Amino acid sequence: MKPFIYDYTHDQLLQWMKDNGEPSFRADQVYDWLYVKRVKSFEEMTNLPKGLRQKLTDQFEFVTLTEITKFESRDGTVKFLFGLHDNHAIETVIMRHNYGNSVCVTTQVGCRIGCTFCASTLGGLKRNLTAGEIVAQVVTAQQMLDATNERVSSIVIMGSGEPFENYEATMDFLRNMIHEKGLNIGQRHITVSTSGIVPSIYKFADENTQINLALSIHAPNDKLRSKLMPVNRRFPFEDVIQAIRYYLDKTGRRITFEYALIGGVNDQVEHAEELASVIKDMLCHVNLIPVNHVPERNYVRTPRNDIFAFAKVLEKHGINVTIRREQGHDIAAACGQLRAKHMESTAR
Repeated sequence: MKPFIYDYTHDQLLQWMKDNGEPSFRADQVYDWLYVKRVKSFEEMTNLPKGLRQKLTDQFEFVTLTEITKFESRDGTVKFLFGLHDNHAIETVIMRHNYGNSVCVTTQVGCRIGCTFCASTLGGLKRNLTAGEIVAQVVTAQQMLDATNERVSSIVIMGSGEPFENYEATMDFLRNMIHEKGLNIGQRHITVSTSGIVPSIYKFADENTQINLALSIHAPNDKLRSKLMPVNRRFPFEDVIQAIRYYLDKTGRRITFEYALIGGVNDQVEHAEELASVIKDMLCHVNLIPVNHVPERNYVRTPRNDIFAFAKVLEKHGINVTIRREQGHDIAAACGQLRAKHMESTAR
């Protein structure tokens, strides 16, 4: 199969033009058609010579995201289930906030991390997405927003999959998103979330970007984290925290700890005290996430009063904390839920 045109960063397009005997300014023109005008075929790139359009057609494909279904929530959240060229399916979510529109993208078909409270891991990992397949999710979201003269203002890499297990594709995606000749999303308006792939945390710290990093921590100690997140057996809690300290020292940027509260499992005051003892000297922010109910899992949501009690303990220790505002609850907007339903119906 030919590579996707969205797989290529601006630098790679420049090199392709050089290798194919084309002037370098043609890379700017192609990039403009892809990300500013957002065309869907090479034939629409009318300021390119016919011969170049033919070369592009011969050597590249456009990513095809087939809309299997789309749900719109009462709060404005839009969730897509897209079909890929090989009949796999992925989810993408547009979230509307008072500060702009955010797109949550997926980096893998399925997930092998195995978090016991998450629907994304049901069925395991099928394959990595290419950079272009991740890019296409944002471009498609932007094409939808074009109809109302809105724009994508921020991106969160928090959909299905572990982006740091698809590191190079994720980084090429990011390079395309932040390029000034493309969508030009501000680096500080992009957040990458990892479950704790230690080598990639070190690598990302050395990238010298302004892109935000979030760690799905979900427990204050090694034993409980291993129970909730099997990946912790590969990359133990202490090693993950050490990698985060390296990131903080290297970048000087604040880290976000994502903590899914699960009723009676990790949501007690003693868990909050233990978490505070681990992170209180870090430049950090804790985002408490009342766990979404997944029919295939047996966990229950933490009672409201216990959520506030947990937050109060962290605040007592001087830790910045927020409770995630729920969005898209009426459209199964939790990661993997829509795909899991699709897989089930397809299997039938």
